[in-house]
Amino acid sequence: MNRQQIIDYCLTFPAAYEDYPFDDITDPGKWTVMRHLNNKKSFALIYERNCKLCINLKCDPIEADFLRQIFEDVTSGYHMNKVHWNTVTLNGDVSDEELKRMVESSYNLIKPKVKVKLNAEKDKNTKIRRSGCR
Repeated sequence: MNRQQIIDYCLTFPAAYEDYPFDDITDPGKWTVMRHLNNKKSFALIYERNCKLCINLKCDPIEADFLRQIFEDVTSGYHMNKVHWNTVTLNGDVSDEELKRMVESSYNLIKPKVKVKLNAEKDKNTKIRRSGCR
């Protein structure tokens, strides 16, 4: 996959958008950060390093270690938390299908969760209605 293809894939996720916080958008070596619109959390950082296209992806720590062991082109996250982020060098030993799975997993880790407060409020209203029936 090339840079634009991976950006386009990331944009298929709900509320995903691309950001360029570190560079001018016209810079060919720019860092593209894919974020969720509601919480602004990053799920993919796309950049070039040593003339190779790379992507940093958030990952469950156990899965992150496993992926580093089975793929030569998956390493600990460059400029990121080494436990929770992996760097994938594109067009190496990671297939496009596996890369897409990793991107989806990263997105799912950062997307906003259903708030417990809403569930607690629902339970409170249910208890009030029940108590009124007695």
